[in-house]
Amino acid sequence: MRALLPLLRTGWGWRWRAGFLVAPRFAGGVSAGAGPWRAMALYRTEERGQPHSPGYRLFFKNEAGHYISPFHDIPLKVDPMEENGIPTKRARNDEYENLFNMVVEIPRWTNAKMEIATQEPLNPIKPDVKDGKPRYVVNVFPHKGYIWNYGALPQTWEDPHRKDENTECCGDDDPIDVCEIGSKVLSRGEVIRVKILGVLALIDQGETDWKLIAINVTDPEASKFHDIDDVKKYKPGYLEATLNWFRLYKVPEGKPENQFAFNGEFKSKAFALEVIKSTHECWKALLMKKCDGGAIN
Repeated sequence: MRALLPLLRTGWGWRWRAGFLVAPRFAGGVSAGAGPWRAMALYRTEERGQPHSPGYRLFFKNEAGHYISPFHDIPLKVDPMEENGIPTKRARNDEYENLFNMVVEIPRWTNAKMEIATQEPLNPIKPDVKDGKPRYVVNVFPHKGYIWNYGALPQTWEDPHRKDENTECCGDDDPIDVCEIGSKVLSRGEVIRVKILGVLALIDQGETDWKLIAINVTDPEASKFHDIDDVKKYKPGYLEATLNWFRLYKVPEGKPENQFAFNGEFKSKAFALEVIKSTHECWKALLMKKCDGGAIN
């Protein structure tokens, strides 16, 4: 976070557009957002420690080989107004306004609970640890592990001191979560471009824990999906399975079933985009030290 502050203050390529911080263009005039459907190849990962051990970490690097934070340095949105430095009329298309970077923490069908380490320098991906041991989710019948590629949107934060006006609960102190429903099993540490379809409001032990529903824009079926109703149409049963999974996955640990705002109703894309905007504003306030970030690095 401290590394990013000088960039914001000096205007080193970073700029605000429509309330979002968008990425700079790199050497050669190529924007970090060049080509709206291009696979994200600007980031690399470096493993440290033994997989499935408490000390395992997955660090991120940019294309220059410099370490970066997946929480703070990867842009939430990439500037849709220019492609290879040239203004494009296509940027006015709604599809461009619904393009976000997603950091994959947990590949589909795996059980290890992994998360961006918000309290550590450079915020690597790390195991969720309890009593000195990595944690794993149980299989919620009939599924194996997580039923989507699971991750987070960078440059977002659910403020634990701010009561959400929709849920009447404060945030969970993490970047906003994403359930990517495409056909491909992704890899931990991938940074992909997704379009948002809707959102579910999970209430986890009294905290708001939004779950975005999204699809990888390079998925073969991505063109079919524009809003939450398209998930019901083209992937029948998936949303019901998602609701059931989040309701039950902590029960084997002896915890009660999770609850939901809106009686478990999945809200629309438009609603989800407002939630993202709000969490991005909270992140900006955190970055500029206008709120209590606690132990967040």
